[in-house]
Amino acid sequence: MTQLRSILAIQPGQAASDGAGVRLTRVIGGPGLERFDPFLMLDEFGSDNPDDYIAGFPPHPHRGFETITYMIEGRMRHEDHMGNVGLLQSGGVQWMTAARGVIHSEMPEQEEGVMRGFQLWLNLPARDKLGDPGYRDFAPAEIPRLTTSSGIGVVAIAGRFDDGQEQLEGAVQRPHTEPYLLDLHLPAEASLSPCLPEGHRVMLYVYEGELEVNGEPVGQSRLVRLSDQGELQLASGGAAKVLLIAGKPLGEPIVQYGPFVMNSREEIEQALRDFRDDRLTA
Repeated sequence: MTQLRSILAIQPGQAASDGAGVRLTRVIGGPGLERFDPFLMLDEFGSDNPDDYIAGFPPHPHRGFETITYMIEGRMRHEDHMGNVGLLQSGGVQWMTAARGVIHSEMPEQEEGVMRGFQLWLNLPARDKLGDPGYRDFAPAEIPRLTTSSGIGVVAIAGRFDDGQEQLEGAVQRPHTEPYLLDLHLPAEASLSPCLPEGHRVMLYVYEGELEVNGEPVGQSRLVRLSDQGELQLASGGAAKVLLIAGKPLGEPIVQYGPFVMNSREEIEQALRDFRDDRLTA
């Protein structure tokens, strides 16, 4: 008999504001981060009202983790202290490793129209938190994609898609957290059983339509958190789009203060001193 992953929680995101006043939905973030280890935050942003996004995210610091920004629609420009400049366009991805310190900005390159996408924060293991920072832009054409024989669209940002018949390696692999970030587009009356490693934390965020997850109906704008053992079965009545997020837990203490995520209060205090003394990126 097939063992299915248990649904631990189904939860809505919360309205929030960040940067210089960008309106967004905070799907993951706040107390209880150990439940989502190795993930720290997931924000969804989406609006056709420029007042909701035009102020953007002026220069700000990060330390101790990685950020993955996936743009569905719109244009955003990244600049950082390392001299990197990148234009994130519809269908593109920005993967930034803050490590010991990055100061960057993310500003809209549009004054009207829809801006829509996601930002996911991925923790770094303790041994890498003070390592070298890095940055990579992926143009839409650089993100592996396929359409399965049953008509399901797959965008493989990280990890690996495998449904037992077709496989696709994602654009990014990470050795310690082994993250999966897949954007799955299910047509009406479709079903899918993606293969995922035992022991991985698994989450699904339904961002369009409705979905059945292991037989349980899940509405739009809902996050599903699943157990770390068993199979995953997805089915759609109407068309649906869902982010599949999975990763290997680090099992380390998580101490967060705003844009700094370390393993102890002392390390957070050091990050604050380094930022104050202009040594965060030294």
